[in-house]
Amino acid sequence: MKNIFPLSVIVIFALLACNGKKETESIKPAPPIVEAIDPPDAPPKTWKEHWFEHVQLLNRVYYDTSVVVYYDGDVKPTITWPKTYMAEAWNYTKKTYGKFGDDSRLFVIYHAGKYSGGHPGTYLDAGHDYRNVTDCGASSLDAWTTGVDNDIDLSTHEIGHIVEGASKGVKESPAFDIWHDSKWMEIYQYDVYLGLGRTADAQRWYNKMMTTTDSYPKAGTQWFKNWFLPIYENYGKTKVLNGFFTLLSQYFPKQQLTVQSKSYQQYTRKMNFGEFVHFWSGSAKADLAPLALAAFGPKDEKGADWAPMLVQAKKDFPNITY
Repeated sequence: MKNIFPLSVIVIFALLACNGKKETESIKPAPPIVEAIDPPDAPPKTWKEHWFEHVQLLNRVYYDTSVVVYYDGDVKPTITWPKTYMAEAWNYTKKTYGKFGDDSRLFVIYHAGKYSGGHPGTYLDAGHDYRNVTDCGASSLDAWTTGVDNDIDLSTHEIGHIVEGASKGVKESPAFDIWHDSKWMEIYQYDVYLGLGRTADAQRWYNKMMTTTDSYPKAGTQWFKNWFLPIYENYGKTKVLNGFFTLLSQYFPKQQLTVQSKSYQQYTRKMNFGEFVHFWSGSAKADLAPLALAAFGPKDEKGADWAPMLVQAKKDFPNITY
């Protein structure tokens, strides 16, 4: 049979076929979508807040064996310093004061544009799901971008609350009504900065604390300058700080506490000013009554003479010697 297709038509079909083959070969299939699967012991990728006025859904941005870092939706995801600094500060704290529960990690939370200030949570309390927590917020949406000055000061401050309220397996802070929210933190933070080799931060903090005054137990009291710093520098530095909490856990009144089917303890009351001086003297292995008199005067915050309280404390806690 005679070929009825012109030669030009045959050439066009051949070219189209070749072009179609080349186009098919150049398109590669998209790689499969692989979602990272956490190991069984990984902390949750999200955490819904349920404490105080906090209601944010937190997103996990980093974790390792030392810290788990969560941001709310307004914290800039480019901020990375907490994963390093908070791990260093937390590890130093555990080295100094001992373990805080069975989980080695600190759960670190940051907020931007809300919840200005901070608060802690501990492994002995259900409020933050039995986790050691620092929860810090700021009014600015540009908060936490520098990782210096107040960024680390507030963050470190909240770790200090975990120490005073949950060290040695005992819940509560018997001295809180005496030193209030921040006086213990002043010396704790100074020691942390020194311990981490952050000499510039230690000097910055020292300069600030040396001019800080408070109204309790009397107007013009300088807790850091006239009480904590002399004890720290003259009686063992880190050792004397830890010693106070050790003596509390050994001798101050406690009761049994069950947390998640595990046995811990809880302090049954706050301490008075005489007991405060007595326990610090025991940690320093020196009579600190003269130092306390010079720093605070003869009366406690309520106007009562604390010297008789100290005499009674020596009778009530005879195992504390100096």
